[in-house]
Amino acid sequence: MARNVKPELLVELDLNSPTFQSTWNNLELIEQEKAIATFEKITQLTWNQVYRDKGLKWEKIHSIQAPKGIEVLYSFRVSKSIRGIGFREGHFLRVLLIEPDHDAAYGKK
Repeated sequence: MARNVKPELLVELDLNSPTFQSTWNNLELIEQEKAIATFEKITQLTWNQVYRDKGLKWEKIHSIQAPKGIEVLYSFRVSKSIRGIGFREGHFLRVLLIEPDHDAAYGKK
């Protein structure tokens, strides 16, 4: 008998955070293009694939307190020099900011 297995939903992006928008506008065009490629890649993946993708390096952030109403923040690689910060809500990745300074993404600077 065939079981009714629901297909896993692909990740959807929310890039509407004002902080994300302001950091986005300060990126050089070449970095924006790299970020767009990463965002397009993410939207082709399920959450399980995002968690396992070695290129994205999805990591829980322990050094920054999550904003009220958000359980935990995560960082992920956008490009060699840029990290994204966001959280999962349902099948959405809500990107709060992108940080061109890799160490600053973790609150180290």
